Amino acid sequence: MARHFDDELNDLKKKLTESANTVRSMIRKSVDALKERKDKLAKEVFSSEDKINMAQIYIDDDALKLIALRQPAASDLRLIVSIMKINSELERMGDLAVNTAKRAIELMKEPLLKPLIDLPRMADISQKMLEDAINSFMNKDSGLARNVCMRDDEVDDLNDQIFRELITYMLQDPHNINRALKLILISRYLERIADHATNIAEDVYYMTKGKDIRHHIDNDKKC
Repeated sequence: MARHFDDELNDLKKKLTESANTVRSMIRKSVDALKERKDKLAKEVFSSEDKINMAQIYIDDDALKLIALRQPAASDLRLIVSIMKINSELERMGDLAVNTAKRAIELMKEPLLKPLIDLPRMADISQKMLEDAINSFMNKDSGLARNVCMRDDEVDDLNDQIFRELITYMLQDPHNINRALKLILISRYLERIADHATNIAEDVYYMTKGKDIRHHIDNDKKC
């Protein structure tokens, strides 16, 4: 019975990792579509949306069945609940990647407003945060989870910098407003993706350390 439970739990974790890899690919392609002005990449993001949505349903169903049929001990129950929470975060990240791809297609119809430097940087950091957050979960690595949380400030700073720069473009010429607003939205999407990666890392930290560091309620720094 214990061996079957472990196999089912490992299968659940494998599905979660596969879903995370798909989301990382969606994030990368959505920003590459913007940077390279290729609608083919944006459409590949759209085609992955159903995969993530279905994965969310299947993973949650499998997790609930595992709880109902195997009646796991407290530590295993916390692990399964964490999988369900991470699964939800991944689905939201996928939605944000789709939103980014939509804005990219809209921007392809107009001349490039400015060289894209900070948005790709935000995407790279956010993807790496997601990768490390999942690895911290799989390996129960609280140190790596803490590192993910600390990088959230870097993404926030880039988001603020992009906002200020694009406001300047809008003030200089009203014709820039539409394109600048879409770029501000993309920046916001990427900032939210980093927030979701941070949420995963905070859950891992709680799972491994028993400390709930959401909203800094333990008066400690992030993680």
